[in-house]
Amino acid sequence: MSISIKSEKEIELMREAGRILAKVHEELTDLVRPGITTLEIDKKCYEIIKSYGCIPSFLNYNGYPASVCISINQEVVHGIPSKKRILREGDIVSLDCGVIYEGFHSDAARTLPVGEITKEAKQLIDVTQQSFYKGIKFAKAGNHLHEISEAIQNYVESYGFSVVRDLVGHGIGRNLHEEPQIPNFKQKRRGPKLEVGMTLAIEPMINAGRYDVYWAEDDWTVVTADGSLSAHYENTVLITDNEPELLTILKA
Repeated sequence: MSISIKSEKEIELMREAGRILAKVHEELTDLVRPGITTLEIDKKCYEIIKSYGCIPSFLNYNGYPASVCISINQEVVHGIPSKKRILREGDIVSLDCGVIYEGFHSDAARTLPVGEITKEAKQLIDVTQQSFYKGIKFAKAGNHLHEISEAIQNYVESYGFSVVRDLVGHGIGRNLHEEPQIPNFKQKRRGPKLEVGMTLAIEPMINAGRYDVYWAEDDWTVVTADGSLSAHYENTVLITDNEPELLTILKA
């Protein structure tokens, strides 16, 4: 397994790809409201990404037909935008997208409320996001990948939620998906040792019910098997010689 270590120049390009994607997410968040179609969000996403001089990472990736994956309620990931899919009060919606800047990818996801949502739905969104931050406490050079995975699972399960097993995070750089795979659950092996210059897309996918999922008839959309809500939170992370750097979060 060969894990790409980025040079300083490559890291600078990835920083810019991440900064632009953070801005894209900021603009997409403002669109989320009852009554908007997922296709409208996708079209706007494409326009925003192009306005920054970037290419949507997801559009036509392995045949995926849109610039942003939009997954509603029990949909875990990879929901396909459509004019028939309308956001409704009380939904939760995950927006997952990436950009290519000067040949380098960034990747990030957010789960957002549509209007007023239930306490359980809000807790699921919050725990999913916090599990990411619990995990990246261990995203330091010299640690092993499994420490991130285990921290995410322990936090999530302490709230009675479950971690999806059939989907994992990944390395990222010149390619959208690179080595290593990054599970959000405990592994029997320690996994690779983290090194300065690794860039990782760490992305907890958390279900309110059981962790089992299935693929819908479109062969893209992943859905919870028991119909429970699911949330997703992801950032592109750079391993440094100190604290990890979150490339897809806007600096204050």
